[in-house]
Amino acid sequence: MKLAKGAVVPQLTERPDGRRTRGITIMGLAVALCAVLGFAGWNLVGLGIGAVPGTAVVCPTVDPVVVGTITVPAGPVAGYCQDRLVNAAHIMNAGRDLGIGTHTQTVGVMTALGESGLRVLDYGDAAGADSRGLFQQRDNGAWGTLADRMDPYVSAQNFFTKLTKVDGWKEMEPTLLAHAVQVNADPGHYAAYWARAEDIVAALTAPTAP
Repeated sequence: MKLAKGAVVPQLTERPDGRRTRGITIMGLAVALCAVLGFAGWNLVGLGIGAVPGTAVVCPTVDPVVVGTITVPAGPVAGYCQDRLVNAAHIMNAGRDLGIGTHTQTVGVMTALGESGLRVLDYGDAAGADSRGLFQQRDNGAWGTLADRMDPYVSAQNFFTKLTKVDGWKEMEPTLLAHAVQVNADPGHYAAYWARAEDIVAALTAPTAP
């Protein structure tokens, strides 16, 4: 019988009466435990998985990187590591370059948290199999080309361009404003991500001189 690589192999052990019994060695159990813990650690650290209640996020030790005018730390910030925070910086830069302030930049970060967890996704979901990118923008002509939707900066600029065409956008509740742009099923969907978006934008916004 061919065994999978890393499988725990039952070992034959000798009993005092001369009979043989099967048992799993301590070494086999240790290997299995290490494999499980290693997989869990790879998911939390290697993927930079965001805030999970009761879970301490450990980010890889990396140097800060500069995205536009924003210095992005290793993290975690609000439960997210540098790989996700870089995308938040692109969103903030896109908003700033359109003359949009930090409050509405935060709406953009909140929306991307709710849509993709700040990941540039190359797949859609049940609501839209053709959805792509940070904002899960559809292939309906409103969001540019596939390359545009997969580009964090360009997709964010397209998001903010549509946002500023919403009547009363400066006074709207953040989750309702995001809903008006995204036209998702639940207008309150994004509210759960607002506090984390605020923390991220605050951490990535350079302090101004007094």
